Amino acid sequence: MNTAVIYYSLEGNMDLVARKIGENEAVDLFRLIPKKEYPTGKISKYFWGGKSVTFGERPKLTNPTIDLDHYEVLVIGTPIWAGTWTPPLNTFLHDYSIIGKKIILTATHLGGGADKCFEKMKASLNGNTIIGTFQFKEPLQQMDANIDEKIEKIRTLIES
Repeated sequence: MNTAVIYYSLEGNMDLVARKIGENEAVDLFRLIPKKEYPTGKISKYFWGGKSVTFGERPKLTNPTIDLDHYEVLVIGTPIWAGTWTPPLNTFLHDYSIIGKKIILTATHLGGGADKCFEKMKASLNGNTIIGTFQFKEPLQQMDANIDEKIEKIRTLIES
């Protein structure tokens, strides 16, 4: 089964999750890269990220076009910003017609908001089958003790 992991990562948390998913699987990883990257400093990160989410921005991406026809399963990942997905993922969801796929939603966060984000994502991905949702609390800081268990569950879903 062909699987693509499509994700955005600002500080590396979602990147760690995506790479772990792809370690032992035949999956293609696509990290969404905005033309103008967001700042990573404490205050500026929250200011620019929050503003971008609030205004529903869709930044231009530098990625080549992804041919989704090659994939039956999509793992879509995002950090949680202001209770929702990031603007680069907003661009992806806007620019691609995603229909008839099996989808696994993943999110990283500092302290919550994933359930609300997942509900919004499910609504925007109508016409697909959501086969799992997984959230990870600050994986780079190892604040999520169950990361390996969750990754294994994702791999099992990919294989089924």
